[in-house]
Amino acid sequence: MLDIPDEVRNKVIADRNAAWLDELPSVVASLAQKWSLTLGATLRGGHAALVVEATLADGTAAVLKVGVPGTLRDLTFEATALRLADGDGCASLLRDDLDRSALLLERLGAAMYDVVADPATRHDMMCDVAARLWRPVSPDVDLPTGADKAREYADLLPRLWEETGRACSEATVEDALACMQRRRRAHDDRHAVLVHGDVHEFNVLRAADGGFKLIDPVGLRAEPACDLGTIIRCNPDAGDDLHARARRLAAHTGVDATAIWEWGTIHRVIGGLYSRQIGFQPFGDLLLAEADRLTG
Repeated sequence: MLDIPDEVRNKVIADRNAAWLDELPSVVASLAQKWSLTLGATLRGGHAALVVEATLADGTAAVLKVGVPGTLRDLTFEATALRLADGDGCASLLRDDLDRSALLLERLGAAMYDVVADPATRHDMMCDVAARLWRPVSPDVDLPTGADKAREYADLLPRLWEETGRACSEATVEDALACMQRRRRAHDDRHAVLVHGDVHEFNVLRAADGGFKLIDPVGLRAEPACDLGTIIRCNPDAGDDLHARARRLAAHTGVDATAIWEWGTIHRVIGGLYSRQIGFQPFGDLLLAEADRLTG
């Protein structure tokens, strides 16, 4: 019997797509047959996809990811980013069946958060992993840009703020919207690179060679600061000053500190409101409290 995490089940039911849950076992069985997979344990932690350990006929360790209804566009961008990375900085894409919202991916190990104890060391290491991914991307490649993402967030933010009961100050919302406008205007196709879009300690996993690779790329053509902004959005347990962290990451990478800070502000506010909306707590409230403190 297929083990479907409660987070996935609850999202699908909340979105009124319960019929998908009935179809999912046969979809997974069909994919396993198509790709000669032996399936293992269900992996937990996300809500937008069923993720199951799998082993190929030749013994290759993999994970099968099947997106919930409504995620095909995001999975398509993820697959494009993974193909462009070709295993450098990101998990390798082994197979895909986008008609069924399915990806077969390289299986990685423990998250960096559980392996590297010192937060500052993690931040530097995440920069280095992200930088391996950054590479020029032709505007012809079907990926959203940093400007597209900033515009999307600017449209989303007022609605999220109202739906979460105005969970942060109006000044914080205005500051984030101003950052979005500046980062949208700063986008330049001539200097845009492939970026991950959601670099954090639980999206960076140990690879077989002892290094680390990213998983779950958003997939954008954007300035590198977009990735570094996630690293400075907030880690409430790190105990450091976020402005100082932004300056240190700028020195480590050569990326503009102001751009890093503004993307950090964007990720902090959007991430906090979205986490609060889906009940991912206390993370959401911690981000918003930090955003209000910094704005104040």
